[in-house]
Amino acid sequence: MLFKGVHLQGIKSGEITLAFRKWQKVSVKTGSLLHTSVGLLEIGKIEAVSENDISDKEAVQAGFTEKKQLLKSFTHNSTGTIFKISVRYHAEDPRIKLREQTGLSEQQFEELKGRLERLDLYSKQGHWTEKILLTIKDNPNLHAIGIAKLTGFEKEWLKLNIRKLKNLGLTISHNVGYRLSPLGEHFIEELKGEQ
Repeated sequence: MLFKGVHLQGIKSGEITLAFRKWQKVSVKTGSLLHTSVGLLEIGKIEAVSENDISDKEAVQAGFTEKKQLLKSFTHNSTGTIFKISVRYHAEDPRIKLREQTGLSEQQFEELKGRLERLDLYSKQGHWTEKILLTIKDNPNLHAIGIAKLTGFEKEWLKLNIRKLKNLGLTISHNVGYRLSPLGEHFIEELKGEQ
């Protein structure tokens, strides 16, 4: 579930408490947490509504000036059910604190190494984690297409799997491209020291 930057800021400040989406089926669950650029958002009550059920007040609570503007936001998706979703800011993204770490105990290093080995083991692509981390290290801010060309991995697969590295605190996504986090840099140095 994606939000525009202006809506994310509104949710963080508490001004926006609702979201409306037109979907074939619900893609979020009540109580789930979404990782966003402003931190974690919590999904509250989800209910199917008709256009007539939506008030101007609710449109404003969703970050629009009026109901008409909200309804226009559905034009790209003419079929499906409209869902009214309660949203609230939950907390800072824990990955930010994680990725800023630069000191790893031997146990933390081994645990992280083990998690990457499992990602490699269960991937049809074979050993990819170190290759991707080293490519990002050597080419900071390179976009997914560029990394795909350098590594031979398919772009969409790559983006999905770089997200797994980000969830471990090893990479940082920018508007264009990726770079290693301080934790990622430290981890690669430790890994080189072992080889």
